[in-house]
Amino acid sequence: MAREYSMARRVLVTGGAGFVGSHLIDRLIERGDEVLCVDNLFTGAKANIAHLLPHPRFEFLRHDICLPLFVEVDAIFNLACPASPIHYQHDPVQTTKVSVIGAINMLGLAKRTKVPILQASTSEVYGDPTQHPQTESYWGNVNPIGLRSCYDEGKRCAETLFFDYHRQHGIDVKVARIFNTYGPRMHPADGRVVSNFVMQALRGEDITIYGDGSQTRSFCYVDDLVESLLRLMDSREGFTGPVNLGNPVEFTIRELAELVIELTGARSNLVQHPLPSDDPTQRRPDISLARAELGWEPKIKLREGLEKTIAYFRALGN
Repeated sequence: MAREYSMARRVLVTGGAGFVGSHLIDRLIERGDEVLCVDNLFTGAKANIAHLLPHPRFEFLRHDICLPLFVEVDAIFNLACPASPIHYQHDPVQTTKVSVIGAINMLGLAKRTKVPILQASTSEVYGDPTQHPQTESYWGNVNPIGLRSCYDEGKRCAETLFFDYHRQHGIDVKVARIFNTYGPRMHPADGRVVSNFVMQALRGEDITIYGDGSQTRSFCYVDDLVESLLRLMDSREGFTGPVNLGNPVEFTIRELAELVIELTGARSNLVQHPLPSDDPTQRRPDISLARAELGWEPKIKLREGLEKTIAYFRALGN
């Protein structure tokens, strides 16, 4: 049975000025909740929440969750962490700290206030998977000392902490393994494949693909992802996850690039570069558990989502 979470409550969203966090806050405000947005603005941007600042049920606090936070809330969404390779490799030590120390601080807050807490984990916990598609029971194939390890292993350790706090202290936890997500408010220079391709196409530049472009990804539009996060927080007591949240429709990187060229009307060529270290060759979620437990699956197809994303980047100017 789902908890009565839809009643108006005071909700903490860490990383709330980020791409996904700001969209989540929009939905929480829309459904009548009071929201405390906490972000140190390392990768988040005030522009993402500027429209919310005058709202009487919205509060912004600039704070790093590697430091303790003493607030009173009814639920916690822990989204704070750089999520793109450019950002998390810029300061890998801090990335690991926010994943691990930040998780400890937020779990401590959940323990003290006796509230549910949702962890935004990642498909990167699977590394370069040898199982395809990836199910939640798969333990992953992760390099612990590579350039991406600060993020991959940081998130894996955070999951360990969440389940240990659940077992040892009875904390009500929900763990979401988020696959590639895209949409408006992505940072135009965050290094993720959708924003890279769209910005290159809009600037009339050639599009950079790594390897021959045959590696695959699954792309989930941000509105679909936010719906899944809300449903996970509302899910029956005792359902902890981890649960895969993403789009199970798989595309090659080359197919994505060609679709972006078509939708932007660009004349860009595809230019191949060597594959980065530890870049996964395949990534597609098995979302059977999300369908069964949350009654959720993505609704927005890649073409429709890309059209909305391209319109957002056009409005920014290039």
